[in-house]
Amino acid sequence: MKNVNKYWFLIASLVITIPFWFAVACEDKKTDSQSAGQEKGPPASPGAPADLKVASELTGAGATFPFPLYSKWADAYGKEKGLKLNYQAIGSGGGVAQIKKKTVDFGASDEPMKPADLEKEGLFQFPMAIGGVVPVVNIDGIADGALKLSPSVLCGIYLGTITKWDHEEIKKLNEGLSLPARDIAVVYRSDGSGTTWIFTDYLGRVCPAWKDKVGVGKSVQWPVGMGGKGNPGVAAYVKQTGGAIGYVEFAFALQNKLPVAQLQNHAGMYVRPAIESFMAAAKNADWEKAPGFYMVLNDQPGDETWPIAGATFILIHREQADVSKIRAIFGFFDWCYRSGAELAKKLHYVPMPESVFSLVQSRWESEISSGGKPVAWK
Repeated sequence: MKNVNKYWFLIASLVITIPFWFAVACEDKKTDSQSAGQEKGPPASPGAPADLKVASELTGAGATFPFPLYSKWADAYGKEKGLKLNYQAIGSGGGVAQIKKKTVDFGASDEPMKPADLEKEGLFQFPMAIGGVVPVVNIDGIADGALKLSPSVLCGIYLGTITKWDHEEIKKLNEGLSLPARDIAVVYRSDGSGTTWIFTDYLGRVCPAWKDKVGVGKSVQWPVGMGGKGNPGVAAYVKQTGGAIGYVEFAFALQNKLPVAQLQNHAGMYVRPAIESFMAAAKNADWEKAPGFYMVLNDQPGDETWPIAGATFILIHREQADVSKIRAIFGFFDWCYRSGAELAKKLHYVPMPESVFSLVQSRWESEISSGGKPVAWK
């Protein structure tokens, strides 16, 4: 069995360490002036001077949490506008590191940067969508959504104090469910991860022992378990390991057909993960009063609220050297806000409401500059 686990860990590691590349471009007819070999790029932003160029290629890196969504958005936008988008899903920690070094046009993170850190690094962040982090399991005979977990049980499992699936506390929550007398195989993220930050922030809020012994972060010293790289790596490990439990963004649970657990929320109700329960978590968010758009959505009130939820963020530099690149960024993310909402819902992400993206766009215009001059986004 150890050899089998090693084999699958090797496969998962190899797959996830290969960058997630997605690039889409549509072919445009060339005009006489393009016959020298120049290809037509996306049109200038609405209202922009006709001679102002907009880049036809962007690079980004970061969170795996929104990768299914960004992939769909890039494909649809590329076919419509001709933009080639190269996004490496390397984890939130990697995305933050790369945008700080200016090796990419934008970074992506599920852990929001604090206002002081944004100021220090000359960065601006804005939310793109909201999703849920969910416990996924691989237990013989346990169907999707059948298992109930309380905050104290989930915390005990990840602290290593609850080690068997037929533990009395788990049995008490799941009367009538046949739980096997087998070891719990705990799986966590091995890389610096915004998904981990959301998960550990939740545990820190609901479990004092977790806050005292482990803490909150994109990367922590896990008391027990084995690590998988990226949301896909955790999903692969859980899928191939009997008795396993892990945490992933909901889209990865659906893609891998992994059974999810119900979780007891702040109101004491057991809820299943779904776009409706993620929307309930987002209901109380007041983005206008959030400095730097810093917002945490864990353990929100409400009977229907999913308790582990968070926004995923884009990071760009306030001062831009290449106006054509920032106009391409504005064009793409504006399209995602306005035309990508239905795609987001199909993948069980919550799109940002118009009131929020209108607020974001007003700050693009007031806070993003090139050569010290504001860059109009439209």
